[in-house]
Amino acid sequence: MTPGLDHVAIAVKDLDVAIKYYVEVLGFPPPELEVVEEQKVRTAIFGHGMGRIELICPTEPDTSVAKFLEKRGEGLHHICVEVKNIEQSLADLKAKGAQLIDQTPKIGAGGAKIAFVHPKGAHGVLTELRQGATQAK
Repeated sequence: MTPGLDHVAIAVKDLDVAIKYYVEVLGFPPPELEVVEEQKVRTAIFGHGMGRIELICPTEPDTSVAKFLEKRGEGLHHICVEVKNIEQSLADLKAKGAQLIDQTPKIGAGGAKIAFVHPKGAHGVLTELRQGATQAK
């Protein structure tokens, strides 16, 4: 599989208000909602397959997303790239000198394996690698 854009994540302060905008103003169908305990976020995902929009809202005040919102306000948080084998992708990135936030995968929304690449090594954009739950088995 060739890597491709899985989703774009937007950090929001109030998930319900943001959902209302996407549904009532932009005309999106209602999103899939999920609480990702390990990441301490509530998510709303619009669309299916590649190219989705994910709204993320912290569930606790001392999290990376909460700190992002405090420092930068609402807006683009990260892009997510779908990969076939996340462990191999992390090893390849590390070998190429990429600055990784996660050395090993964690579990993200939908049960997928995820890991983040630091924005300093990715032209200022936090980048998430995602190996879908169906591929992770």
